[in-house]
Amino acid sequence: MTTPNQGHILVVDDNRLNRMKLAHSLEQQGHTVALAEDGQQALEMVRAQSFDLVLLDIIMPEMDGYQVLEHMKRDTALRDVPVIVISALDEIKSVVKCIEMGAEEYLTKPFDPVLLRARIGASLERKQLRDQEQAYLEQLQIERERSERLLLNILPQPIADRLKEGESIIADSFDEVTVLFADIVGFTPLSAPMSPKTLVFLLNGLFSTFDQLAEKHGLEKIKTMGDAYMVVGGLPTPRSDHAEAVAEMALDIQSTLDQFKIDGDKPLRMRIGMHTGPVVAGVIGTIKFSYDLWGDTVTTASRMESHGLGDRIQVSEATYNCLRDAYLFEKRGTIQVKGKGEMTTYFLIGKKRR
Repeated sequence: MTTPNQGHILVVDDNRLNRMKLAHSLEQQGHTVALAEDGQQALEMVRAQSFDLVLLDIIMPEMDGYQVLEHMKRDTALRDVPVIVISALDEIKSVVKCIEMGAEEYLTKPFDPVLLRARIGASLERKQLRDQEQAYLEQLQIERERSERLLLNILPQPIADRLKEGESIIADSFDEVTVLFADIVGFTPLSAPMSPKTLVFLLNGLFSTFDQLAEKHGLEKIKTMGDAYMVVGGLPTPRSDHAEAVAEMALDIQSTLDQFKIDGDKPLRMRIGMHTGPVVAGVIGTIKFSYDLWGDTVTTASRMESHGLGDRIQVSEATYNCLRDAYLFEKRGTIQVKGKGEMTTYFLIGKKRR
């Protein structure tokens, strides 16, 4: 439809002369016109083509106008197509029935051509407004879904839902979670000769793979910091197997590093650290949201990584106690940990065979 006064109109009438006269008049007004000689043909045409308006006769053989109108208004794809009934029936009962069934207008034959033209123009304008509104609502839904995806890239689903429900301060305590930090060994000298694009391409590929692993194991990525990656198991929805899930991700990280090489042949090496304990988790910021963790557990997990060795997964005694029945470990022994003093640590080797 080019303007509110021009449209694609279907004329339905079993009388050929009536059809031709009405079509000629409509085409002179700038409309494009299609013709149907009975109700069944009309339904087939409106299902196959897009019409802006249907001019519908009532008295037709086999399928009358009432039945056509009923079928159209029951069909979600057709119910918004406006229908003007033009009939020789001038009984008020027929008028009321058609309006109740969803017809926009009802004109009796012989009709006033000026009145019909006005009714057609009004119907086409209303349809155009409805189409514009529908297009606006569809675009609004697309934007809403895009915003939802962006929000869920920043916040866990349960936390995003709470913010949308009006909570202004979100801070939760968790008695036991497992935190993992992973960091590239010797990243500064490795990255020095790289172009900015190459560096970002490498980190994006690496951390995107980690994101997929976190999703696979039902873990919550917290953030990346330069070349470091932080993930946690057991929040925002508590789970009893948080340590096992994080251990599986740590082992998967090691198995994926062969995909990423520097200068085509130098494999990436990573230190991975894990610790289990209580944390506080919450949302900070009002313009740029961030979901973060606080507490000694986070500090200790970070120390397990920074005091670890390349290509090894170092865990605290607390994490070891959670996993020792199902996983293989190598005891590293007692090491001096910054800010923590002496700690007994272990290297996670793999899962025990059953």
